[in-house]
Amino acid sequence: MKQVSNPVLGVIRLLAVSLLLNAPIVQAQESGNADALNSIQSLSANNEPGGKVVITVGLKTAPGGQPATFAINTPPRIAFDFAGTENGLGKSTQEFGEGDLRSANIVQAGNRTRLVVNLAQMLSYETRIDGNNLLITLQRKGVAGGDTVLAHFADAKQGMQQKHSLRDIDFHRGKNGEGRVQVDLSDTDIGIDIKQQGRMLLVDFQGTNLPRNLQRKLDVTDFGTPVQLVDAFADGDNVRLAIEPKGQWEYSAYQTDNKFIIEIKSVVEDPNKLVKGNQQGYAGEKLTLNFQNISTREALSVIADFTGLNMVISDTVSGNLTLRLKDVPWDQAFDIILQSRGLDMRKNGNVIQVAPREEIASKEKIDLTARQEIGELEPTHTESFQLSYAKALDIATLLKNKDTGLLSKRGSAVSDLRTNTLFVQDTPTRLEEVRNFVKQLDVPVRQVMIEARFVEAGNSFNRTIGGRLGYQGATPGFSVGNGQLGSVVAGTGGAVTNGAGGSMSTVGSPFGTGGVTLSLFNAAATKTLTLELTASELDGVTKNIASPRVLTGDKTPATIEQGVQIPYPMATSSGATTIAFANAVLGLTVTPQITPEDRVGMKLLVHQDTVGNIYSGVPSINTKKVDTQVLVDNGGTVVIGGIYTQDESSSTAKVPLFGDIPIIGWLFKQDNVTNAKKELLVFITPKIVKDSLGMN
Repeated sequence: MKQVSNPVLGVIRLLAVSLLLNAPIVQAQESGNADALNSIQSLSANNEPGGKVVITVGLKTAPGGQPATFAINTPPRIAFDFAGTENGLGKSTQEFGEGDLRSANIVQAGNRTRLVVNLAQMLSYETRIDGNNLLITLQRKGVAGGDTVLAHFADAKQGMQQKHSLRDIDFHRGKNGEGRVQVDLSDTDIGIDIKQQGRMLLVDFQGTNLPRNLQRKLDVTDFGTPVQLVDAFADGDNVRLAIEPKGQWEYSAYQTDNKFIIEIKSVVEDPNKLVKGNQQGYAGEKLTLNFQNISTREALSVIADFTGLNMVISDTVSGNLTLRLKDVPWDQAFDIILQSRGLDMRKNGNVIQVAPREEIASKEKIDLTARQEIGELEPTHTESFQLSYAKALDIATLLKNKDTGLLSKRGSAVSDLRTNTLFVQDTPTRLEEVRNFVKQLDVPVRQVMIEARFVEAGNSFNRTIGGRLGYQGATPGFSVGNGQLGSVVAGTGGAVTNGAGGSMSTVGSPFGTGGVTLSLFNAAATKTLTLELTASELDGVTKNIASPRVLTGDKTPATIEQGVQIPYPMATSSGATTIAFANAVLGLTVTPQITPEDRVGMKLLVHQDTVGNIYSGVPSINTKKVDTQVLVDNGGTVVIGGIYTQDESSSTAKVPLFGDIPIIGWLFKQDNVTNAKKELLVFITPKIVKDSLGMN
């Protein structure tokens, strides 16, 4: 005796709660006033001509706007969010029997209620407000333009007449390889519709302007995501964003303040997975089984009848089993039967083959051996590949590498350097793999503009203070002083007054030096006493800037240098003298690598060389060098290093003994103080150059 329960109720309850707590794409403004809440009073469904099913949601008062909605293809579900609304039905589940409409879940969380419509297959849907009712019209795809599934992501607020606009459209690769289209909105009141039409995903921004600089097509195939093309264009009073993904994919959308984001990720289906979808583990509809000593073949037939799948059971499957399972996903129940009897299965489309493990393994081994033998006997063909970007010699070397395993034992690959053509000879199966391999490698290399800025700032200070005392009489001249004045003092004068005279002069310099000279002499001017005081102070600020730039390809090293070569004599082993050259250059060597997130990793070698002292005719080179690796955002700037030097010196020139006398010792000595500071900073800015988008 078998008992198969309705599998819908349990899974729908779990799914509705999960969607309510984890939905990424719906935003609702909840009211804090419970008395102002609207209420869902009734829920019904009716068939209409043309295969349409209309769901009528009766509310206590007219809704303020259409609810936010989204759809899930696997399993087919459509969710409607009613903000500021409570569940007044007194139940959370309602069954329907209208066409592809199975049931509905009504779940309230706080001041928000979500209506989840469960379908047998995905349908297109439209919503409209009729008084206190919300009418949801469901229709099969292909009927009245129905290969489009429309989702009202957000509605424009009523009474809003101003024209909205888009400020920016950008594309990024997510951490898990998904494509992220980010749209910056002028405000949060823009109505947004999302619909899937064929292989395109269309996003309409209602009543919105698109600036001319954003009316463009973005070829984003280089990002390695499911998205191939993003096209933004004006569509009447609206703006349409057309996104073209490839392969199997699914999307989610959400809005945060003025940023609207769509994420498209790949869906990788396991060919042996019994239930399609992204859910991990068992995802089949639940059933209850109660078997007493039933044959294995009959138990498998029950699973086949429940799922509607075609099942081929090998004649070697035998034995009986006893099962008692309650509310278990059918794919888990199927797996339990297989494991208990040592069976295995292979799935091809909607046909499942069941046999003992040893039998399936033996057949697969025979198939592999047969294919290998066919490959060894299969005739070979020669195909040529005209390469546009990659070097044919490099591709041929990769193909001939045994580690790649692309060529069979009878395969060969040669290249022609003149025409950059690759010739491959192998079986048709291997040639197909070579085509895909060449297609992936023969792509243009992305380029990066690297700009380096060398800033060297210097600050110097020099101060000199001293004096000199001199005397000249009838005897040979006598002068006491250090003899090393910081300035030239010229010109003394004389005046005779009552048998004695004197003069004083001041000398200045535009460089901050100055001096005072005082002369005293007798009436006959035969004896002269001279006193000279000098002081100087010099401040200087220097700043040197160099900005080399270099353009190179991804993962391709590039070097740029500017400077001089210094000749010097060098002896050879034969005893002759030859001229050698030493480089004193400002150089930048960089190897960039573009990451999938459009950041730039760089291996950098920066050096600034200048001529130093000369030793025995050979010049020395003063070197400042930075060798490092950095990761920088596209268009960002990073300081990779700084070299700071400070030179301080002080000296005193004096007359022995006289210069050490307190106070008046300043007349017989001179102090020099020098302080020089230099700092070198290196700024690096990478910018990715794209053919279709210009420079980022």
